[in-house]
Amino acid sequence: MKIIKAIFILSILIFLGQLNVSAQDFVYQPINSSFGGNQYNMNWLLNSATQQNRIKDPNAEDQLKTDPLDDFQDNLNRQILNQLSSRLVNSIFGDGGNIETGSYNLGNYKVDVFEDGGGVTVNVQDITTGNFTNVVIPSY
Repeated sequence: MKIIKAIFILSILIFLGQLNVSAQDFVYQPINSSFGGNQYNMNWLLNSATQQNRIKDPNAEDQLKTDPLDDFQDNLNRQILNQLSSRLVNSIFGDGGNIETGSYNLGNYKVDVFEDGGGVTVNVQDITTGNFTNVVIPSY
């Protein structure tokens, strides 16, 4: 009986040994393009990580919340400085925009205009911060 079992097992092993066994190569392809994956996955991965981020930076300013009065003041200051620079350029290159000498308070800015032997000097000082700029227009 043991011989029959041994012959049976031996015949099964011979039969299985003669079968063609095939397999496919396993190829690993990473998802992240930083590690060799497809470069088109990068935007999707970045957006997914950004959406999952629940941590808020305590030092970051909330840029969506702005004060309309601050915006108005900044806009007004820009327009004043734009008008002043326009008049300076016109006085240098002509077209009539004469600047009179004197001291002017324009919003947050103090503007001093005076003539000396070298030309016209314009001092612009931001009253709130103390920053100032000197513009010298030489006369020819």
